[in-house]
Formats: sequence, structure tokens, C-alpha cells
Amino acid sequence: MKRVVVKVGSAVLTQNDSIALGRMKDLVDFLCELRETNEVILVSSGAVAAGYTSLKLDRSILQNKQALASIGQPILMNKYSKKFGVHDVLTAQVLVTAANLQREDEIQRIKDTVNTLLSNGVIPIINENDATSTKELVVGDNDQLSAYITKYTDSDLLIILSDIDAYYDKDPRKFTDAKIFKTVHSINQNELEKEATPHGAFATGGILTKLKAANYLLGHGIDMVLTSGYDLSDIKSLMLQNRHAGGTLFTKEK
Repeated sequence: MKRVVVKVGSAVLTQNDSIALGRMKDLVDFLCELRETNEVILVSSGAVAAGYTSLKLDRSILQNKQALASIGQPILMNKYSKKFGVHDVLTAQVLVTAANLQREDEIQRIKDTVNTLLSNGVIPIINENDATSTKELVVGDNDQLSAYITKYTDSDLLIILSDIDAYYDKDPRKFTDAKIFKTVHSINQNELEKEATPHGAFATGGILTKLKAANYLLGHGIDMVLTSGYDLSDIKSLMLQNRHAGGTLFTKEK
């Protein structure tokens, strides 16, 4: 049985400053199907956005963002709990900080917790603890966090479900002739040094953070998939039917 980390971004989980409950349901349904043949870990954005649904604070101010995260975490987890509960699947919240990922003993504790949850049929839902993070000590974004979690939990694959449905040779929002890289074995350093282009009020990275996550995992011999979180047909084809129809697979050449 493989161990799979699935990361879902704020752009997928939110719509019009609210939690996109329909897309969350589709995600949960997919994860419950995926866990029949894989161990599944979820890295979920959306806490700040969930908090914003209850209290409209200026998200550009650090203290406000931290407050929104602390309000939003229980809201987000409650919605996940109800959606997974339909499938009789128990979930658990695991909050981590950059400091946790810089010490071997704390990395081991995260791993032990995740192993215990998975061995008991529980889906860990992991997020950075934005409520207590500082500007100087943050993982930075959930793409990077999910890559670290994938490595540190000895997972076999990271799936990033995003508003960006694949890695293209140029920006598909600007160029109609943009072509998808279906399989990528290495990433050009120039691509990793470009400026981040996040989309949406709650996003933090865009394609750059996804390429950095993929590059990090490729360096450790771990595969990553980037595909749409709006339409799950491509990831279902790949994971449930072993058919690579769409999205980008980052993998070391065999």
C-alpha cells in the first residue's frame, strides 16, 4: 500500500470569500475512494479564508491573518469532519510550524503521530500553524509544507490539487497555444528563480511554489503530480484507473 499526500489550495477550497462546500465534498469523496488502496494524508489550506467568512479583517496585516487562522481552523475542521463523517471516516488535525521541521526529534514526533493516525484508519489533516507563526519563522506556503511532509512521513507521492491544472511551456492564461508538460524529469533553474504569481485573495504562491515543491521532491527521488482541484477527473484517472489523462507528473527518469 502506497502512502500519498494530497495538498489542496485556498483557490480550490474557497469561492466568493466562502468555503466552496461542493468542491470540498468532491475532494472528500475522492480521498475516501483513494484510501481504499492507499494511506492518505491531507495538507489543506483554507483556514484564513474560513476565518474571513466569520470576521472581515484586513488579511495583509500579520496579526489579522493570524487571528483569522485561529478563527478559521475549527470552522474548516468542522466542515471536513462532517464531510468525512458521511463515509464514516475519522479525521485529525495536525498543526505544524517551521520550527517543527528544523529539528530531527520534532520531525520524528510528527511522523510518529501521523503513523499512529494512519494505522488506526484516521486521515491526518495537516496545516501550518499560522496563528502562532512569525514572519521570520514560517514554512512559507502549503506547497512547500506538503513537500516537506511528503518526505518526512516517508510518503511515495505528493498530489497538488490547484487552480493551476498542469505545468505549461508558457502561461495558459495569456497564451492560447500554451502546451502542457505531461511528464517532467527535471526543472530548469531559471524557472525556479522567477517571481511568484499567486492567484486569488488567499493564495500565496502560484506555479513557482509548485515547481519548488516538485524540485525538492525530485531531489529526494519522490514523485509529484500537479493537476486541477476544480475538476478531479484527471487525478481520478491517474490514481484510480492508472491512466495519465491530464495534469503533470514530476518523476525521476527510471
